Amino acid sequence: MAQIELGWIVPVGSNELTRKDFLSTIKQGLHTIAGHFDSVWLPDHLQFGDRPFLEGWTALTYLAAMEPELKYGHIVLCQLFRNPAVLAKMAATFQYMSQGNFILGIGAGWHEEECKAYHLPFPGPGQRVAELEEALQIIQALWKEDNVSFEGKYHQITNAFCIPRPEPIPPIMIAAFQPRMLRLTAKYADWWNIGAGEIEKTREMVAGLNAACEQIGRDPKSIRRTAMVGCYCARDEQKLKALLAKHQAPFPPGFTGTPEQIVEQLQPLIELGFDYFMVNAGGFPDLTTLELLSSDVLPLLQK
Repeated sequence: MAQIELGWIVPVGSNELTRKDFLSTIKQGLHTIAGHFDSVWLPDHLQFGDRPFLEGWTALTYLAAMEPELKYGHIVLCQLFRNPAVLAKMAATFQYMSQGNFILGIGAGWHEEECKAYHLPFPGPGQRVAELEEALQIIQALWKEDNVSFEGKYHQITNAFCIPRPEPIPPIMIAAFQPRMLRLTAKYADWWNIGAGEIEKTREMVAGLNAACEQIGRDPKSIRRTAMVGCYCARDEQKLKALLAKHQAPFPPGFTGTPEQIVEQLQPLIELGFDYFMVNAGGFPDLTTLELLSSDVLPLLQK
């Protein structure tokens, strides 16, 4: 089994902090995980109602300059937002400037509200998946070849170059839950990402990915299994309740408890082959959860 690794899903905005305090706390969080966590992650959304939400590419580039030894990626890039050839170029540039620390996380797109608000096309699910497959073909070609032309139903490029090519080629991580996206994952992905939920549903998704791999003759173990998880961690019940009091919907709090309890709760996912967890560390701007994940939880997971 691969070593268990963690990534931090960085908060994308705050109503309760000034800009100065928000950025200062993010910087403190990066220092906390440096040398312990493997990576930093941001979502790729434009809006959720009127809540503060930073744009993912710009923010990730800024963070990468602050702690350059960490890896960086998005959970996950929305293929609806960017021309795939331009996206390939952006990723190659990030890989060059970060000295090889970029992971390309991408998905078909799902949040209709932001597309309507920003007047971006939002086709049906079948077309979104088909567009993503063409985007992946273009990205992989531009990363490996020169003078690339591609004539798809939704995307086209002619005599395109992406120089310097990314070195090494970034892992491609696809977020997938439904059968068609699982088939796309089996065909193109190095990493697979899900949002951790009920363990039975997760088992069903694992079985679906395994079946999709078998259909094309790929070893399912060649795809790294990663999961987004929420987490609230404290050494005692009183502190845990104080952290949970800050939790806001729409997403559930995720795994909660002492470091030992968090490790125990993660075990069913580890037994299913998940060895990389991108953590939304609850309680921000209180960094207790992040600190305990670094100092206590991760060492226990790696034993």
